[in-house]
Amino acid sequence: MRLHTSSAWQSIAVLLLLGGAAQASLGDRLPDFKHCLEVCKAANCGDNPTPIPFHRRILFWDCPAECDYTCQHIVTTKRLARDPPYMQPVYQFHGKWPFYRFMGIQEPFSVIFSLFNYLAHDWGMTQLREKIPASYTLRKYYLWFGYVGLASWTFSMIFHTRDFNITEKLDYWAAGANVLYGLYYAPIRVFRLDRNEPRNQSVLRLWTALCILLYIMHILYLSLWSWDYTYNMAANIVVGTLANLLWSGFSYVQYKRIGRTWAVLPGICVAWIISAMSLELMDFAPWKGMIDAHSLWHLGTVVPTVLWYNFLIKDAQEDIAGTRLKQ
Repeated sequence: MRLHTSSAWQSIAVLLLLGGAAQASLGDRLPDFKHCLEVCKAANCGDNPTPIPFHRRILFWDCPAECDYTCQHIVTTKRLARDPPYMQPVYQFHGKWPFYRFMGIQEPFSVIFSLFNYLAHDWGMTQLREKIPASYTLRKYYLWFGYVGLASWTFSMIFHTRDFNITEKLDYWAAGANVLYGLYYAPIRVFRLDRNEPRNQSVLRLWTALCILLYIMHILYLSLWSWDYTYNMAANIVVGTLANLLWSGFSYVQYKRIGRTWAVLPGICVAWIISAMSLELMDFAPWKGMIDAHSLWHLGTVVPTVLWYNFLIKDAQEDIAGTRLKQ
């Protein structure tokens, strides 16, 4: 599995989504599974291979992959038929549960729920454009928050459609960018680095260069040195925690200053995500072979995304109104 997003709550999301990756599982080592693979490949992948439907071929299902998928379900079905589920737990294969695919999509509901998150960002960006004037200096940073979110959930959909080495890397890299951007634009809002003052502009340039450098070094380390899940998790936890502290502190100060209910939305988002964390912590085999804890976690991040955009808009409108009163 993997993790997604930026703001206070979204940083947590990415951490969890990135958390469950694995290269091998108990299912991979089952003698029945290994034997099934040998028999299937010998019967179907020789000089005259069994035809694969077009809709699966365009998603790069080849004969060995078809055998792997088929044997996962044959072995799982036989084991569960032999004993009740509480005596014969469902095993993972290659770090994933044995999902039933749909139209060649490996994890259909994770793709659908990732799409919901994508649409939530798309809706939020539309609201930002309609309700915040282009002259507002923080608007571009909020829109970039949306662009990074769209990219992150796009790569999530691709990864859950077909799990390859490259789709996993793109998914992790986009998720990492999401977390880091959450930290990047937090101090810009909290300390108003967007204001056109020489000192602010100097700090903003340094902060931007530092974040870009850190992201490049992060990608290079994972790509050229070691694809280290533990390091990746630790890096995202540190960055996400810093973003959470900034946004939570800002939310508290804003609420004390203006007393508006919307000012506590970041806290509500964080509490929502903490509650949804139990889905990842209580990881379970997919219900009906389709819906697992990870897919439900994706579903759980949709509403906080909508709430977060509402907060950004309300905060911007309050800021603009306060500026006009001072003029």
